[in-house]
Amino acid sequence: MATAAGPLEDLPPGWTLEETTGPLGFVTRARLRSPDGERLEWTSRRHRKGLGLLPGALETVRARAAGHPRPDNTSIALAALFGIGSTCFALGSLPPYFNAFSAKTVGVTFFIGSIFFTTAAYLQFHEAMHAPQGITSDARRPGVIASLVGWQPRRLDWWATAVQFVGTIMFNVSTFAAIGAGDDLTRLERWVWAPDVGGSICFLVASWLAYSEVNRGVLPRSDHSMGWRIAAVNMAGSIAFGVSAVAARYRDGQVADPALVNASTFVGALCFLAGALLLPVESSVDSAPAGTMPPRAAGSNPGAPRARTVTPGEPPGPGKAHPNGTRFRRSGHLRLRGGCTPRCGE
Repeated sequence: MATAAGPLEDLPPGWTLEETTGPLGFVTRARLRSPDGERLEWTSRRHRKGLGLLPGALETVRARAAGHPRPDNTSIALAALFGIGSTCFALGSLPPYFNAFSAKTVGVTFFIGSIFFTTAAYLQFHEAMHAPQGITSDARRPGVIASLVGWQPRRLDWWATAVQFVGTIMFNVSTFAAIGAGDDLTRLERWVWAPDVGGSICFLVASWLAYSEVNRGVLPRSDHSMGWRIAAVNMAGSIAFGVSAVAARYRDGQVADPALVNASTFVGALCFLAGALLLPVESSVDSAPAGTMPPRAAGSNPGAPRARTVTPGEPPGPGKAHPNGTRFRRSGHLRLRGGCTPRCGE
């Protein structure tokens, strides 16, 4: 069992931590027992996204009732920032675009896209740092300073978002240098291609960490959540951009495979665009509106009570109080490559 960290270290009175799992010694999933004996599942992705606890496993219980809540503002902002950045990279890698405009204009397009990526990556890092300090979404959150800059190496999502942010900065350097590099091979290799490769490596690592956070095991094993789909499509995008970086190496003063560079950049950008557009969907469909409970899973016992998520210390029934006299209410329940390859038309 992985060692508990963060919000799992200080559970509310009466709560029990039964099991923790996760890759590389990190805790990404935990099974909890509430004071009323109900078993619930905590996941690190749902925790930082503010989606709350799940009754049992997500593959058997989905909150797909009518009246999904509106996507939260953070997911909308991330979708917009990642989406614009991805669109810039997809546009810059299209032959009709880079054949119609100058190399400088194409370079500026990639650089603008990389700025949107970096902004989104930092917002995602901030989201991880601003996650609730307790096990549920309404627990107290860190202060402003701790949310802006934090060091939490025991959390897998911290590493994923931090490494991605570093990668975007490398892509800022690469895309900016490409604007005025011209035919200076030394500058192209040192300031365009090298940081492009470094950023691509960072994105591959970050994408793998984010995918490992939601995937159960080494082989692909979906939990049927939007989060798993987002991590999978972003992993595919990072692989595509990694291929682009390798194809952009210089051989005898020329880009090794310009066609592969453009094709893999375009495919990767579409993957990241798809992942971006799914973020608000995740915020909505993976969280049920307050006051509702998700429907029973297919094949479940018709007489069994409906599954629900809880707020801290929620009692067995509405309006009932725990022994401490407190009353509770029911509640319902990346990505990107900033690296501009050498001039796309070459």
